[in-house]
Amino acid sequence: MEIQTPPQEKPYENPEGERRGLIIVNTGDGKGKSTAAFGLAIRAHGRGKAVKIYQFMKVPSARFGEHRLFEKIGVPVEGLGDGFSWTSKDLGHSAQLARDGWQKARAAILSGAFFLVVLDEITYPLIFGWLPLDEVLQTLRDRPRTVHVVLTGRDCPPELIELADTVTEMKMIKHAFEAGIPAQRGIED
Repeated sequence: MEIQTPPQEKPYENPEGERRGLIIVNTGDGKGKSTAAFGLAIRAHGRGKAVKIYQFMKVPSARFGEHRLFEKIGVPVEGLGDGFSWTSKDLGHSAQLARDGWQKARAAILSGAFFLVVLDEITYPLIFGWLPLDEVLQTLRDRPRTVHVVLTGRDCPPELIELADTVTEMKMIKHAFEAGIPAQRGIED
């Protein structure tokens, strides 16, 4: 490790642009895409802002740690899918769930009723061809200027990356799963 001297001067100028809703993408193979989105949801909720979370791959009855917390603090989370694609008994049904879920998410975004809408794991139905990318892009362009949208998932389409204001790629350096350690409650679910 190299020791660094703390900066003595601010390393950037304050932006002078207009405050507006942002499109934020969390993508990549590393852990933390959804976790980062949920952190933003908690931050916005803590400021008294209306938040809605849609999870495109989770089942509506999912009870992971985030569901339990968001239920306690009053942030609505809606599972739109039927689980991992490799466990699906009918991918046509999975695709239809994604399309139906997208219509709900699209309406929430365009309504302007929410400060922040999280589209967790939306990249998967996009790259599987279950959702029309052009419609998602157009919805993001047409949203009210005050609405922030966070999209998560691996292999984010380049068109979505181009449209986004902020893109973070989570890069896996090392993962416990590779060492044979199973998912840990409270960490991965």
